[in-house]
Amino acid sequence: MSAPADLLVVGGGVMGLFTAYGAAERGARVTVLERGRIGDPATASYGRTRSYRSDYLDAQYVVLAREAIRLWEAFEARTGTRALVRCGCMNIAKRSVTPDLDGTYAELSRRMLDRLHVPVTALGTEALRERFPYLDADVAHLETDAGIVDLEAVRQALTRVLAGHGVDVVEGVHPTRITPGPDGFAAATDAGTFHARALVVTAGHGTNDVLARLAGCRLQVPISRDRPTEAKYLVPPADVRDRFTADVMPVIAYLDTGVYCHPIVPGVVEAVKIGYYNPPDLPRGRTGIEDVAGFVAQCLPGLRDAAVTDVADVDGCDYDLVADDDFVLGRVPGAASAYVGVGWRGTGYKFAPWVGRVLADLALQDGTVYDIARFDPARFERPGPQRPAEEGGPADVEPDPAAAPR
Repeated sequence: MSAPADLLVVGGGVMGLFTAYGAAERGARVTVLERGRIGDPATASYGRTRSYRSDYLDAQYVVLAREAIRLWEAFEARTGTRALVRCGCMNIAKRSVTPDLDGTYAELSRRMLDRLHVPVTALGTEALRERFPYLDADVAHLETDAGIVDLEAVRQALTRVLAGHGVDVVEGVHPTRITPGPDGFAAATDAGTFHARALVVTAGHGTNDVLARLAGCRLQVPISRDRPTEAKYLVPPADVRDRFTADVMPVIAYLDTGVYCHPIVPGVVEAVKIGYYNPPDLPRGRTGIEDVAGFVAQCLPGLRDAAVTDVADVDGCDYDLVADDDFVLGRVPGAASAYVGVGWRGTGYKFAPWVGRVLADLALQDGTVYDIARFDPARFERPGPQRPAEEGGPADVEPDPAAAPR
């Protein structure tokens, strides 16, 4: 039998690949097991674009988003990849939609960013109409150091670099049983048994299934699946298309209404993407905007004549919601040298290089310089005696209805 790998990663989405990247860059021998295939359209972390930004209402998430941007830039420099489209991100609000402008997400996030010295440009009504004549809003705060991640560029770069490091990426396999031992873990699959000194599980919606196959594991994460209620591509008339490209249009977010917009990125996506989702902490029916068309009619009149089609592919986004609305990141309780990352809440892609760094730190040195105490998976450990690994793991666990998200 060949020597065990230093690290076995179960789940080859962006979090798993960045974990492998972080470990391989330090000379570790890494194996990645992916149930489907790398870049599978069915996986949550693949598509065309996701936003990266810092505009959270929670200070720790702001700080970690800033660190993630630094790591994205390091990844670009290391791989020679243009992963980030630096178009900015602008939070907006309109009085007729959300009358209490001071209580809108745009205002609250601006105050948080100001407090943490993150540069934000406030645009008055005249400046807003002059710069973005297609937009109808009363408040706009532009975070210039934000924008869009080009997902295909990231996937290609990670695949290339991991191959160069000799990372063994095995597609179309899934563990049927994971057994800990004195020298690490043995993961039995229909393609053979894989051995490694440390284990990281980044299997998205399949995480609980994998954890159920880990002998002695009592952890099951209360995650549920969600998608935007609507996602549309809007192609503006040709004579105004140049207003909506990423060199002049930022990501636009009106999170009080559950709406975000991505600009046209030539060569990546040739339409404006608008998503309408149902934030768990924002009750429906309070803004009067109930779909993408309603948002366009009230806030984006410059796209009223756009050709509209459904986003029916992987660009539609896929969310794994956690009962307490925090990431789950750290050691699997009761399993030495086993770690898990899951529960990105639809906001996680931007954190991928940071998540990968943390999980690689934990797997290789059993610790990290980052404060991840609030993300400890042990908060969801089930009481009772340890149980053997299951041959057929459970479906995703639905969240506790009594748990109130942020």
